[in-house]
Amino acid sequence: MDAYTAVRTKRDERHYLDTPIPDDVKHRIFQAGRMAGSARGLEPCRFIVVEDAERRLALANCGRTPPHIIAAPMAVAIIIPEGGRAFDAGRAAQNMMIAAWADGVGSRPASADNAACAKELLGIPDGYELVLAIAFGYPDPEQPLQSGNKRVSLDEMVHWERW
Repeated sequence: MDAYTAVRTKRDERHYLDTPIPDDVKHRIFQAGRMAGSARGLEPCRFIVVEDAERRLALANCGRTPPHIIAAPMAVAIIIPEGGRAFDAGRAAQNMMIAAWADGVGSRPASADNAACAKELLGIPDGYELVLAIAFGYPDPEQPLQSGNKRVSLDEMVHWERW
């Protein structure tokens, strides 16, 4: 799948098969996150891979219990230095989700509303914080990919020179 097709067709996935993600696909996902640009080239993002089902459940419970974190065979927590730019984590997250989708792996981000819970669970050192976690897994073909909400039209979204 080319980059434009991956960007255009990627949707947030809620339902996953219990199929492990092969190591070479994981490597491409992590590499895509690593290659994301960052403010002043600081490369602040660190990734914690969570594949253990009990730990994913505990991580989900640090937020509003997102079921996709529980259902996915892999979650990745994106960590940055405290006071860092969440924008950098967002760039890494989007790179990872697009690279995953190009290999047929669905994804969906989630926040961890209880930062102290996530910090303890994942062993995040002092001076760092969790920005978001992403569920990764092969989509369950028996479940709809999205709710069918119509997207805003390009003409409504894009303005030239001024609003």
